[in-house]
Amino acid sequence: MTNPVKEIFSGEAPPAPAALAAKVRTLAPSMTRSMQRVAEAVAEDPAGCAALTVTGLAELTGTSEATVVRTARLLGYPGYRDLRLALAGLAAHQQSGRAPAVTADIAVDDPIADVVTKLAYDEQQTLADTAAGLDTVQLGAAVAAAATARRIDIYGVGASSLVGMDLAQKLLRIGLIAHAHCDPHLAVTNAVQLRSGDVAIAITHSGSTGDVIEPLRVAFDRGATTVAITGRPGGPVSQYADHVLTTSTARESELRPAAMSSRTSQLLVVDCLFIGVAQRTYETAAPALSASYEALAHRHSPRTR
Repeated sequence: MTNPVKEIFSGEAPPAPAALAAKVRTLAPSMTRSMQRVAEAVAEDPAGCAALTVTGLAELTGTSEATVVRTARLLGYPGYRDLRLALAGLAAHQQSGRAPAVTADIAVDDPIADVVTKLAYDEQQTLADTAAGLDTVQLGAAVAAAATARRIDIYGVGASSLVGMDLAQKLLRIGLIAHAHCDPHLAVTNAVQLRSGDVAIAITHSGSTGDVIEPLRVAFDRGATTVAITGRPGGPVSQYADHVLTTSTARESELRPAAMSSRTSQLLVVDCLFIGVAQRTYETAAPALSASYEALAHRHSPRTR
């Protein structure tokens, strides 16, 4: 059986050194445990690993040379030699004075000032990772489809539903017909009504949320253009997505569940999607935005007696 994640990235150019750590964090959960050990080693010590042969890295991580090569290819490099060159570049990038790629987890007894600092850094890292890994060709195609869509349906549950509602509200304010569905039954019954010329957007960090995949599958079967916003580009949701927009997340910990960082990266992606649509529909979007601001202006003015 082929690896869907490998198939997604095998046709892309190797990631730039600065994007390597981001790609490791994005793909590691989809790897085997032995491949994760290799990926974690190169992300944590790029300078040290760059000095190792394929045999040396295999011995360091307790894996095999074949596993090291497979990991390099999964990360987007033709072979281990190319990965070593990227690691050397990443080491130089980090030594130029930039903050390290990984921070300490938040501890239960951390002072609140440290919590603020750690969360702020993790949020910044998540946004940077998402921007570095976002496929702008896929994003542009999703923007083009949404800008001319008769109707846009958005599916998400839990924290992802909040992101879906945020996108729907933005699209509505520029005059597009958009609906966010967090009820899985309503999502499916609405997806049945979609057709060619419509757009369906699924938001799922895991890429395997059944309540989100089902309506996207229905929309896909009905001929709508489908988009998946996910942290797992090789997940089941991608089977029914014409366009995949990959998000990144910070490391999950006891006090920082994945939903926190996934929400941050998802919001960046939907904001990019919205701005792209607004640019393409500017002649109608600008007046619609102006009208919505005017309609709400009195609610933000001090009341007089």
